[in-house]
Amino acid sequence: MPSDANLPEFTIRPMKPEEAPDVASLIFSSTNHWYESNGRGKIFSGKPEHCSVFTEVYEDLDPGCCFIAVSDNDQSILGSCFYHPRETHFSLGIMNTRPDVASKGVAKALLNEIVTEARFKGLPTRLVSSAFNLDSFSLYTRQGFAPYQIFQDMVLEVPYNGVTTTAIPGINVRAGTTEDAVHIDALERSIWQTSRIKDWKYIAENHQRIWSLTVAVDVGGKLMGALASINHTGSELIGPGIATNEDVAKLMIQRELNQHRSSKPVVIIPSDKHTLVSSLYEMGARNCELHVAQCLGEPPKINGVVMPTFLPETG
Repeated sequence: MPSDANLPEFTIRPMKPEEAPDVASLIFSSTNHWYESNGRGKIFSGKPEHCSVFTEVYEDLDPGCCFIAVSDNDQSILGSCFYHPRETHFSLGIMNTRPDVASKGVAKALLNEIVTEARFKGLPTRLVSSAFNLDSFSLYTRQGFAPYQIFQDMVLEVPYNGVTTTAIPGINVRAGTTEDAVHIDALERSIWQTSRIKDWKYIAENHQRIWSLTVAVDVGGKLMGALASINHTGSELIGPGIATNEDVAKLMIQRELNQHRSSKPVVIIPSDKHTLVSSLYEMGARNCELHVAQCLGEPPKINGVVMPTFLPETG
């Protein structure tokens, strides 16, 4: 609880299930406010309740793993942040604060809670944040986070008849299944020392009917990559994904784009993968934002292609 008279008095505690709609509304209003205040359009164009997809998915995957800052004065929610403990790391999920308490210690307090949890477990904390938001960049780097990868957010308008697909001799792309999850986990460990097998199983099960999963395999059946996407009013993103190389990543992106016909999904591409970036440009994609992957602790060493996402933001 802050002691400065100019700062709001608040308490950090876990979100209660009945508070999820209020947190979804905060995600909607806070995110849109920041982008509109900085001369950009709304990120969420629907209704506040559409952002319930974040609270629902994250409570499915990690029940109780959302801290909120609650006003000591009126018990209103001033801020929220999800976090995702995994075997290899902690991932910091979506963080939001009410515009009227920006830069007043709420986000810092939420971050401190999660960093403390990760340190207790002896794990690094990772996140992917907007390169446009220097306030959040400063928040994280002041805490000791360091950038290790730059990503380009690329948006592409998919025609009603889909995008043209290419082929690589000896590589087949198909729909992923729950049986693939263990192999995806093994590949992800080899590409960037990351394990989140329950996320891949959750996506493949697709109980909400909003997910798609593509895998790439060679002629011997060896897994070469995996790429998911979500198609929901509150989030239309391609990712998370991993691939042994850029050509495999391109094949999977093409297949996932065709799950979003007559729509404009966003795919997040590592900027140093020049061939893959050029392929997206050729398909008609354009840049809409930049994001920075940061880590507190030992960062992963990437040997392949890693494509993050913001739901589920667990990498």
